[in-house]
Amino acid sequence: MTKDEIIHHLAHTPLTQLLQQADQVRKKEVGDEVHIRGIIEFSNYCCRSCLYCGLRKENKNISRYRMSPEEIVQLALDIARQGVKTIVLQSGDDFAYSAQTIATIIEQIKQKADVAITLSLGERNFKDFELWKKVGADRYLMKHETADPNLYARLHPGKTLTERLKAISVLKTLNYEIGLGCIVGLPGQTLDTLAEDILLIKQFEADMAGIGPFIPQKDTPLKDHPPGDLELTLKVLSLVRITNQTIHLPVTTALATLDPEQGQLLALGAGANVIMPNFTPQRYEKNYNIYNNKAKVTLALTKNLIKRAGRKSGQGKGGSLKCKKLPKD
Repeated sequence: MTKDEIIHHLAHTPLTQLLQQADQVRKKEVGDEVHIRGIIEFSNYCCRSCLYCGLRKENKNISRYRMSPEEIVQLALDIARQGVKTIVLQSGDDFAYSAQTIATIIEQIKQKADVAITLSLGERNFKDFELWKKVGADRYLMKHETADPNLYARLHPGKTLTERLKAISVLKTLNYEIGLGCIVGLPGQTLDTLAEDILLIKQFEADMAGIGPFIPQKDTPLKDHPPGDLELTLKVLSLVRITNQTIHLPVTTALATLDPEQGQLLALGAGANVIMPNFTPQRYEKNYNIYNNKAKVTLALTKNLIKRAGRKSGQGKGGSLKCKKLPKD
């Protein structure tokens, strides 16, 4: 699909048509399983200044926290005991955790639980990424946020899209399963930009992509910018499925926040096949305020949603499906 074709679909194709096509591709290429990934948001410290994120270092109206390595490991093992096969370790860009500390956390989880580990820790150097892969990390989620280099630079003071994409490329060379993703509804974003986002995900042959709407956060420079549009977000999600047929697509928490009643269910109908319930303890989770009124997605709600959608919970680790064939029914 060319960029012009993608722009045309975003602008003119009825949502119902794109949803139907994306759902057909999803069913054929990745099946009816919805993979559950358990998130631990273990630190809300961040050294970055992203204009849209409540964790930005300039935000003084937030209670900062760091979970201890022992807390993180214990929580991960508890999640595994509940039958969740992927643990997602997520934080702000917090260099207080050394590469070796993170490596030890990964090793201890892997020694005691048969799970995949996804990291979402921001940009680090090659040696850090290499060490974590060596001790057992399987996947790395680093959303590119926007494929427009000028918009990226405006939203991420002191950072560039080139640096971001270089880090993602390094992860790919180290054989991580990689996750990209974009925010729909950013100020200054166009349909052309969104088409570039979809093509960039295709270009990197991403194993996963998180597509979510912009939601303002009250303590950021973009606090008064309106939230992203639900229909446009679903169109982007559908087109990512159509153009990247075997990719894993999560139902983002931002969609559940934008539309608590239907957001996640609609995403499952738009080609999504992953849900990430949040296991962060409430005393910490309430301060992981990346945007306003962040929805609490629990394991119970996740399982109920999968049933409502007429789908089934995945039983394995839900690894990359690139170059893999689904078993015949």
